[in-house]
Amino acid sequence: MTHSLYSAEFKESALRKVFQRKGQTIDTIANELNVRTGTLKNWMKMAQPSEKTAAISPQRPDDWTLEARLNALHQTYALAEPELSAWCRQHGIFAHHLTQWRTEFCLSNKEKVSSHAQEIRALKQSKHQLERELTRKEKALAEAAALLILQKKFQALWEDEAT
Repeated sequence: MTHSLYSAEFKESALRKVFQRKGQTIDTIANELNVRTGTLKNWMKMAQPSEKTAAISPQRPDDWTLEARLNALHQTYALAEPELSAWCRQHGIFAHHLTQWRTEFCLSNKEKVSSHAQEIRALKQSKHQLERELTRKEKALAEAAALLILQKKFQALWEDEAT
């Protein structure tokens, strides 16, 4: 049985820092963490692919995609305060971020519904106006057709009398 000097949480934190180093060298991070560079590199080699992608996931609340935010809201919906705080610490955000995201999703949905309602109202108004115009033009066309028929009959009568 091997005994490690470092906790799993420390290793996870160190790997997260390494995979998100943004221009820092592994040596620099190793010095910051007071860990040998070789040890840190071994942890990197032994890290599972899921740990690598988890470490690369966005840490700043502004970096989270809409899909990630929605997933976070879904995962934390029924959590009590202690579990919620633990989940937030694990994912590098605060509970107020989740509240803000929930509010943004709800507001954006209401704004969409409101804009759709306005659009529907405008389309109905336009439809009603077009129907009135169509009715007016149909009446004018019927009147013109009737006048043409009368004109032809009148011409036919004049031709009959002329002969």
